[in-house]
Amino acid sequence: MPKNYTLKQCSDLLQSKQASASELAQEYLAAIAADNPSLNAYITLDKERTLTEAKVADDRLAQGSASVLTGVPIAYKDIFCQQGWRSACASKMLDNFTAPYTATVVQNLLDAGMVTLGRTNMDEFAMGSTTETSHYGITKNPWQHDHVPGGSSGGSAAAVAARLAPAALGSDTGGSIRQPAAHCGITGLKPTYGVISRFGMVAYASSFDQAGPMAQTAEDCALLLNSMAGFDERDSTSIERDKEDYTRDLNRPLQGLKIGLPREFFGEGLDSQVHSSIEEVLNILKKQGAEIIDVSLPHTELSIPAYYVLASAEASTNLSRYDGVRYGYRAKEFSNLDEMYSKSRAEGFGEEVKRRIMIGTYVLSHGYYDAYYLKAQKLRRMVANDFQAVLNKCDIILAPVAPTAAPKLSSHSSDPVQMYLSDIYTVSLNLAGLPGIALPAGQTTSGLPVGVQLIGNYFAESRLLGIAHQIQQHSDWHTRTPFAQ
Repeated sequence: MPKNYTLKQCSDLLQSKQASASELAQEYLAAIAADNPSLNAYITLDKERTLTEAKVADDRLAQGSASVLTGVPIAYKDIFCQQGWRSACASKMLDNFTAPYTATVVQNLLDAGMVTLGRTNMDEFAMGSTTETSHYGITKNPWQHDHVPGGSSGGSAAAVAARLAPAALGSDTGGSIRQPAAHCGITGLKPTYGVISRFGMVAYASSFDQAGPMAQTAEDCALLLNSMAGFDERDSTSIERDKEDYTRDLNRPLQGLKIGLPREFFGEGLDSQVHSSIEEVLNILKKQGAEIIDVSLPHTELSIPAYYVLASAEASTNLSRYDGVRYGYRAKEFSNLDEMYSKSRAEGFGEEVKRRIMIGTYVLSHGYYDAYYLKAQKLRRMVANDFQAVLNKCDIILAPVAPTAAPKLSSHSSDPVQMYLSDIYTVSLNLAGLPGIALPAGQTTSGLPVGVQLIGNYFAESRLLGIAHQIQQHSDWHTRTPFAQ
């Protein structure tokens, strides 16, 4: 079992010369070798490359040219391209694809001196909420192996929770950072859409996808975001803004903070133990001088159908590039070009991906575009307007991340709609493009982690990280590990 290092603690060890980057990397690689076979959090490893990066980091540390992240190990969700690494997006379709370039957000972290541990498992093309749709097998929740770790960034969440990495990168299209963070008892941030470049991140739904940090603490996420964020001219959705320090509000007092509780998030369907955990977080905030306000997000129940119509439509368009011609999987036997297309896609994509492609193609087809896609776009605007109305009254919104703690493996396999409904508290942020952070908020009586979600206005990442940090200064949920279970 690896030591319970946070990213900040790893950085302190390296800066004070109490450990070298090579030693840290070897310690994590040994832990991965011991524990990953039972968890399947990582799907691609390259020990030689990892240790080479660690040696370069040690040289930077010795020369005094290191940043706060230099030498700290990190894992990358398999959705991010990294030159020389297989970047399969957990799909048979890209099983033989080695990235010829590196995603901007990965390059930013490499430039900061971070050391790549490997590629983490995920739902195929990020389509799923359980990390059970991966071509490379399921990932198990480190707390209880018969439960899911959440998805689609389940491999990243499991790796951090099991202390097989001090931090990991995830992506959030409809909750895919926040939900697995909650299910695995770690901290995960979905930034404002456009704050982090999407260049080099394999597209699922381009107007929703956003990369974000996953780590043990809010402080760790803030340190990562400082290097991850920034304008990128190669991404047309990247926002050009002045550089900011996301650690600046970590010690900001919470006196006078106005917190909105949306009544639609606390009704039927929310597990009583999840509700109780949120009440504990509210008590911490009240003791620090925060004010609780009852608010309403009236179009919440429409966010699920709007999201799945729009995301599936974009998936249908984005995944049309996988045709067996230029790269990726190609069927071995076919008699003409059309058959090569159809067989390659039928054999290369998994069931959930094919389901969403079919839905997306349907809603974009002639005669259904106005009835479904256009209406969903109007609903998207209504959801965004709801949030703006509430955030004009309060500083942040506090909400559950998921209706329950992590479900058992295969519990949604026969009814994908149930899996979709589990995203009820997360997809609305992606519809609006708002930032949100999930952090540990306790455990169920059976020992599974429960998370809480803080939602802010556009570009409020620093404030959210500061509030999350203050909660973590007055609780120990983020320090708990699966190993005592």
